[in-house]
Amino acid sequence: MRKNKTIYLIKGITITAGLFLMSCNKYLEKAPDNRTNLNTSEKVEQLLGTAYPQANYVPFTETSTDDVGDNGSGDAGSATLITTNADAYFFNDTRSIDEDTPEWYWFACYKAIAAANQALEAIQEAENPDTYRAQKGEALVARAYAHFMLVNIFSKFYDPSTAGSDPGIPYVTEPEKNFIKQYSRGTVAAVYDMVEKDLLEGIGFIDDNLYKVPKYHFTKTAAYAFAARFYLYKKDYEKVIQYANLSVPNNNFKPNLRPWNTEYTSIGLNDIAPRYAKATENANLLLVETRSYWWRINSFARYAMTTAVRDRILRTVPVVGGNWAFATGYYVEGHPMVPKIYEYFVKVSVNAEIGDGYVMVPLFTVEEVLFNLAEAYAYTGQTNSAITLLNAYLSTRISGYNSATHNFTTAKMNTYWGSSNTQNNLLNTILSYRQSEFVHEGLRWFDILRYKIAVTHTTLDGTVYTLAPDDPRRLFQIPATAKQSGIDQNPR
Repeated sequence: MRKNKTIYLIKGITITAGLFLMSCNKYLEKAPDNRTNLNTSEKVEQLLGTAYPQANYVPFTETSTDDVGDNGSGDAGSATLITTNADAYFFNDTRSIDEDTPEWYWFACYKAIAAANQALEAIQEAENPDTYRAQKGEALVARAYAHFMLVNIFSKFYDPSTAGSDPGIPYVTEPEKNFIKQYSRGTVAAVYDMVEKDLLEGIGFIDDNLYKVPKYHFTKTAAYAFAARFYLYKKDYEKVIQYANLSVPNNNFKPNLRPWNTEYTSIGLNDIAPRYAKATENANLLLVETRSYWWRINSFARYAMTTAVRDRILRTVPVVGGNWAFATGYYVEGHPMVPKIYEYFVKVSVNAEIGDGYVMVPLFTVEEVLFNLAEAYAYTGQTNSAITLLNAYLSTRISGYNSATHNFTTAKMNTYWGSSNTQNNLLNTILSYRQSEFVHEGLRWFDILRYKIAVTHTTLDGTVYTLAPDDPRRLFQIPATAKQSGIDQNPR
């Protein structure tokens, strides 16, 4: 793999990876030479193409969950990737600063934020800023998204009783003009307030007609899906319902879910992965290209899905029975995986043997909107509405689905969980289905944080590593270099 040779270019800001990793703000130490050239909507649109974090959070969030185990052996392809994989599994601060690490993701988010802020400044200084309304909307929502991901990964998860005092992350709203600028982490509550402000203002300006390939940008649909997730994490369930229904109106979920028990069964494992994260797939609402080796880590590393994990979460469907239709295969015997990830390798030149791996990541999907809505229905006592959604979902996920045999009902659910507490049973079911659905996608980590679920990792020799609900390591570590800007690391 190439390291520290890539040139990053943000519409006039040119920096090397080595410089980029020195500080979260050094790449903005001076105004770009051609800033005044951002004088057309087309140029601003090009800049906004870089306002999405082009780094992959899935390798470290997924490997920290109960979706993985110890395969006994494995080779991710390099010493760095092997170390990165092990650090996440053992709940250690990641020693690497390269692709697929928390530090790499931290800087990618602030790089994306810098692009959004530069676009917003150019719009504000334009002679006719009203003609840039759509670009402003995308910039605001993209800025909100990067900060939202940062606060949920590097700070304590939102808790209304403590968010006003829990340290957040710097919310950056303007391009930097100083060599080293000092920042305050603020609080989680303050970050959530700023995310909400940017998100709601931005949604009002977004115009889907602006985009040539809409699913690489925040369309209205994707922005509404973001809002549904935001309010789910904030526990404002009425607004989850509002925005989920805007994202997928008229309860039109079934035709837009991935066809796991129909089309996917006929195209074969080798064809599912390239299709899974394509813009033509109805289920994908927002995609981002990331420089990442997640396919190699997930397929070959020691700490990944095991046959025991596969049998626990990808075989029998809870409550209604039957088998999940999720296809599984392996490149190494006994090392199962679901074919969701596809790496494309870009050589440095035509005849070169070195280059960079890239993976497309679905940031928002119709499946997530469905589960967010079902969870909000559960919390607001709308059990029947939640069950209707789950039946639509299961009709696309169970092998040999039969509407009579596999019909989801309250009675079946309560019997399965051995409890008469319908709300708790419904929430447990949704969490279980989410885990199966989003395996290899990193979203299980956020459910673990939201519900304060303990995670236990066991090695083949029987050594147990536990991440308790109050363990400070549930907050990924802020890069040490951020101290230059006055940003304290998380306690250990």
